[in-house]
Amino acid sequence: MPTIETAIIVALVFLLAGTVKGVIGMGLPITSLALLTALLDFERAVALMLIPSFVTNVWQGGVGGHFVAIVKRLWAFLLLGGGLTTVVAALAGGVDARLLAGGLGVVLCVYSAVSLATPQVPQPGRREVWMSPLMGALTGVLTGLTGSFVFPAVLYLQALRLPRDTLIQAMGIFFTVCTVSLAMALGNRGVVSGELFILSTGGVIPALLGMALGQRIRKGLSERRFRQVLFSTLIVVGVFIVVRNIIL
Repeated sequence: MPTIETAIIVALVFLLAGTVKGVIGMGLPITSLALLTALLDFERAVALMLIPSFVTNVWQGGVGGHFVAIVKRLWAFLLLGGGLTTVVAALAGGVDARLLAGGLGVVLCVYSAVSLATPQVPQPGRREVWMSPLMGALTGVLTGLTGSFVFPAVLYLQALRLPRDTLIQAMGIFFTVCTVSLAMALGNRGVVSGELFILSTGGVIPALLGMALGQRIRKGLSERRFRQVLFSTLIVVGVFIVVRNIIL
């Protein structure tokens, strides 16, 4: 059974990560992984974030009223993202965990730097037919390796210029697909132990509370300022993870 100290730390991590997700519509997996990887080995950190990520993403993906339209338009994006997440995560079992953790640190730094720059990604237009499966596949590969499924998927979804509510729902649907795919791969590899399952399940309530809190904060806080603080912090954490796992 997990210790009380461990349970408290995990609860606080998911409370914070849920708050981030509530404010900007994403960020629970990457925030929780950034913090948990500083405390646990990489694979245990990934396994630990699965259930809170799944529950909050189902909530996000089920609200908005555009589910059928999103799936019809982005089915190839969803299929390739989920499929390659499972395949790559299954194969990654033979890779040095320090390299995978270092990869997460690199993804944190790159994604946060791009998000701070707030680039205006051009709309794909007629290229959407082949860009959707390509972006889904690339995100699936990175998800299988690092456990983070935001890059480049979120940038691509933003480039589609979807209405805000549709964009948030589309992210929730894609994140749900990738979470389930990642869970299948890690489950088949025996990574998810009984202790991790208990801790991960216990993280659901603080994650949901944080998400509700974040949604309230969003109404009275400049999203731009919050994103600046969040992504600047993630860059520092990403550099720390890279240094600890690859350089040292």
